[in-house]
Amino acid sequence: MKQHTPIKRHPSLVAISADHHFGLLLAWKIEEGLRRSIAPDRISRYVLFYFDNDLQQHFQEEETLLFNQLPAADEFRKRAETEHGTLRELATSVRQHPEDTVLLKAFADTLRYHIRFEERTLFNHLQETLAPAVLEQAAIQTKNRGPELEAQWDDEFWKKS
Repeated sequence: MKQHTPIKRHPSLVAISADHHFGLLLAWKIEEGLRRSIAPDRISRYVLFYFDNDLQQHFQEEETLLFNQLPAADEFRKRAETEHGTLRELATSVRQHPEDTVLLKAFADTLRYHIRFEERTLFNHLQETLAPAVLEQAAIQTKNRGPELEAQWDDEFWKKS
């Protein structure tokens, strides 16, 4: 297994990075639910709860506070925005087809892939490109909703019964 050197994260991006932890946890929970043959609609309800109450706002914060500070033609900005769009489309598809395990797996894979890109590539680019004041302002205006959402959900289908 390839080992990754820990990335020195600008202090102002730590909160957004912490929120990514909960996104990776969501991907793991989806896969764990599928592995355990949990009814797909139960998994879909959680995915949509999490998407509606966290990911949607998280994407909006990144796009307005960070990505918009890069040139429109910036390749990393375009990729991140495209991946956000793909995840939004997948969430819409999960909403329309909550029994579709292929969609759930695609959502988990896409989310994990996207977070890894942001953590390993995009955030380094932002740290090198944006002024520290821009990063600090983004930190002030973002919120890590993951812990609060965890407390609101009681169907922990990913845990052993």
